[in-house]
Amino acid sequence: MKLRNQLLALFCLAVFIAFSVFYVRFWVVQKPFGIILVVGDGMVARHLTAARLYQTGGEQPLAVESFPNVALVSNSSRDFSVPDAASAATALATGTKVNHRNVASTPEGARLSTLLELARSEGRSIGLVTTGELAGPTAGSFYAHVQDARDRDQIAAQLPTAGLQVALGGGSADFTPEKSGGTRKDQRDLLGEMEKQGAEVVSSRAALENTDTFRTRPLVGFFSKGLLAYSNQPESGNQQPSLSDMVRRAVEILQTNRKGYVLVVDAALCTHASERNEAELTLKETLSMDQAIGTAVNQAGQKSLIVAVGKHATGGLSLNGYPPRKDRGVALLGTSPAGYPYLAWTTGPHGPSAKNEPSAFQSAAALNTAEDMVAAGKGVGAEKIRGFMDSTEIFKVLQDAL
Repeated sequence: MKLRNQLLALFCLAVFIAFSVFYVRFWVVQKPFGIILVVGDGMVARHLTAARLYQTGGEQPLAVESFPNVALVSNSSRDFSVPDAASAATALATGTKVNHRNVASTPEGARLSTLLELARSEGRSIGLVTTGELAGPTAGSFYAHVQDARDRDQIAAQLPTAGLQVALGGGSADFTPEKSGGTRKDQRDLLGEMEKQGAEVVSSRAALENTDTFRTRPLVGFFSKGLLAYSNQPESGNQQPSLSDMVRRAVEILQTNRKGYVLVVDAALCTHASERNEAELTLKETLSMDQAIGTAVNQAGQKSLIVAVGKHATGGLSLNGYPPRKDRGVALLGTSPAGYPYLAWTTGPHGPSAKNEPSAFQSAAALNTAEDMVAAGKGVGAEKIRGFMDSTEIFKVLQDAL
């Protein structure tokens, strides 16, 4: 009788353990340790196609093409069918549609909680890297709250108190007084203020690489007074880190927090190249973004969620005609044997009469286009990215993962 009771108790214990494992595995929501959001206007189908052909003639897929979960994302603002950078970024950062120029703020002036603020409240480390300006409308939408994205002074003034463990990018002029060569009319030296508050401020690639990984104070990196250099310019390989460099260092630092982290990556230069009708730069910056996505995958590991999504498209770049399969690189930048250009734009400064890369309608800068963006996800929780979505739903996916 005693042996039977012992065997029965042992059996019940085994059943309980098995049920517990099954319950945790299938019913308890698994949260990713790391969450990385890559925002880049190269995430539109025509850019990805042209970039793939430019790089290898289509022989090898891009890094982002290995992501198993894909969706098309609509991105209108509250007041216009085609969003500007501020409203498009705010939808991703807060899950709320706002008017043009609103930065994480409603048209009525109410503050909207951002993904990074919510992550910080959960005890996660938070970081932001950009090849643009840290006080620009896209980067600013994840930590600042203003009604007009043109108010760079006010956006920049909110960075020192945003709680970012890592902030890397360009745009130091927005944080520097006019008397010292910056643009701040209030003469505040925000870089000095951040250092006094305990932040480590670096200004070169070497300094970024040499800074401590295990740290208790924030790391702020400004590598240019304005935008960072394009990936094919000398500054990018010397004093300025690449987007991949910044992503790698940010993940290395942020992942030391046992509660996890959230990193937002703003691949900004594709937009600026498109505005200038610079097709080769646009494709190279799309490839630079893709390289950073590959770096994020390698650094973050299997227990993370990585989402890459477009913000808005600019200029309507398209690769036309029938370039030979072997053509790649500069072979796609000229004209076909029949005399028509392989690459063309919808709007922009080149104009209809340009021999290479003409635009159908001439404008001082190429205009944003009405176009669904591509979202791709990989990792824990990425299965929610599928079908047709709105940009505000991308925020919800990320919020659920916190």
